[in-house]
Amino acid sequence: MPSSLDKPDRIKGRGSRDNPAGRFEVTTHEAVDDGWYHDGEPAAPPRTTVSEERARQIVSTNASPDVPFDASINPYRGCEHGCAYCYARPSHAYLNLSPGLDFETRLFAKTNAAEILRKDLSKRGYVCSAINLGANTDCYQPIERRYRITRQILEVLNACNHPCTIITKNALIERDIDILADMAKRRLVHVFVSVTSLDNRLSSRLEPRASAPHRRIEAIRALSAAGVPTSVNVAPIIPALTDIWIEAIIEQAAAAGALSAGYTVVRLPWELKQLWEDWLETHYPERKQHVLNVLRNIRGGELNEPRFGFRMRGEGPFAELIRNRLTLACKKHGIRRRANLDLDVSQFAPPRAPSPQGELFG
Repeated sequence: MPSSLDKPDRIKGRGSRDNPAGRFEVTTHEAVDDGWYHDGEPAAPPRTTVSEERARQIVSTNASPDVPFDASINPYRGCEHGCAYCYARPSHAYLNLSPGLDFETRLFAKTNAAEILRKDLSKRGYVCSAINLGANTDCYQPIERRYRITRQILEVLNACNHPCTIITKNALIERDIDILADMAKRRLVHVFVSVTSLDNRLSSRLEPRASAPHRRIEAIRALSAAGVPTSVNVAPIIPALTDIWIEAIIEQAAAAGALSAGYTVVRLPWELKQLWEDWLETHYPERKQHVLNVLRNIRGGELNEPRFGFRMRGEGPFAELIRNRLTLACKKHGIRRRANLDLDVSQFAPPRAPSPQGELFG
């Protein structure tokens, strides 16, 4: 029986309007109208809550052949940006939380990240390689303004000459230009700013709490002006929805100082398929089947392709068209098709391990 507990048409400032159970849940929940709600009474908007946690380790490693880094740090779990397409949403299922609204409203901050990183870098036998920040969730999402965990991590990396790469879609990164410019002088950093479209209305629905597209372009300009090597990620490209912006994004990013451009095609692993279909039905019902059909066309008939080498790009004529368009746009505007990550690992100097006797001499 329909009630006011049905899913809302849209939740302003949120990328999802639903909280489906994760794939590891052993119990299910069903909302029941107990009579306390009245027809037409709006439900309270979901609030963001942040749980502070003490991480046991902070550097994650991977051996994926299609990922250009083998070590990463995620200062937060969950992401308030609320990007409807985010491939990291299903990771919240490991916490017995929903990849839907829970992912963007129930966040976790690793408050001891810098402390653990310092210990890890001090370990005997540590081999330096560039660490990526922002691989799973955005390291400059809105709560970073308060917690400053990403800045603390950068301070540790800068102090010991450790190189890193950063991926973000938030102009908050401009706050840390002082550190990033200092690292750039020693070839220790490269920043990637992700831009999906130049349409503010679309962006406000697709990435409701990320910076507006023009602010991301301005961030590229500010970083480049400060001498920080910066590239643009046209990512993710959503066929039949955002692909019309490929050339314009590269043109504006190149004019702002971007050195190169990369891209990925939207990925829909696990529960994300259901969430993405619901988002299309909510915001663009007239395009829903067209978008899904094109995705199936480049994913071998499925909505997701997990194979390395294919999951990021897809295959077939439409995938080839996207690749060619991006390549030609880069050539036209004089930027590289791939980033030249000329980061220097030879300068790394491990931080001094803490001594139980303390510092006897200043």
